[in-house]
Amino acid sequence: MKTELLFRDDAYIRETTAQVVAVDDGGLTLDRTIFYAQGGGQPGDRGTLRLPDGSPVTITNTVYAPDRSGILHQVAPDKPRPQVGDSVELALDWPVRYARMRVHTALHLLSVVLPYPVTGGAIGDGEGRLDFDLPDGSPDKDAVTAALQQMIDKDAAVSERWITDEELMANLGLVKTMSVKPPMGTGRVRLVEIAGLDLQPCGGTHVRRTGEIGQAVVTGIEKKGRQNRRVRISVS
Repeated sequence: MKTELLFRDDAYIRETTAQVVAVDDGGLTLDRTIFYAQGGGQPGDRGTLRLPDGSPVTITNTVYAPDRSGILHQVAPDKPRPQVGDSVELALDWPVRYARMRVHTALHLLSVVLPYPVTGGAIGDGEGRLDFDLPDGSPDKDAVTAALQQMIDKDAAVSERWITDEELMANLGLVKTMSVKPPMGTGRVRLVEIAGLDLQPCGGTHVRRTGEIGQAVVTGIEKKGRQNRRVRISVS
């Protein structure tokens, strides 16, 4: 049974109820979840699961099952576990999730400021990075910061829509990442659009408007190879 990914349609849902469908050493599988599973450079969500008797259990990480059929909510091995069929309550560690949403959206804009193939990336709790295949030396850090902030200040709307795998294959120019494959395989692909600025396939979580990102600063540009440049940002 596949887990219904509520965060795909609304990344702002902080709490929900769910039913336990499997319990094993890998974690808890639920019929639905608001927890983002680790992938695409974005860490898995943390938070709390409340058992039927009201006892809280900390979710330490969220990952995909090996066969990608569901999402595993991991808990410490010495903590109590629910039973299959139990109804449980989920609550995100919202400050951490929201910080990652802001960073993730800012990195989409960074890929517009620096329109080069992306060779890697990572999202943290207030900072992040993208690696670029950049043949013409290192860009100016202050100039990139200014251009990035100008886009953020437009307060552009961020939205999602779906296309088929075939539609994406016919328009591969939408794919910016060289190291991470777009989220294909289910017959449809989720596109994230920043109005007037960017459109690319992505399965992650984002803010609703760029103004929510706040202030973004390029904190470093590192040379990682003859053409590879790692650009680090922080948001506040």
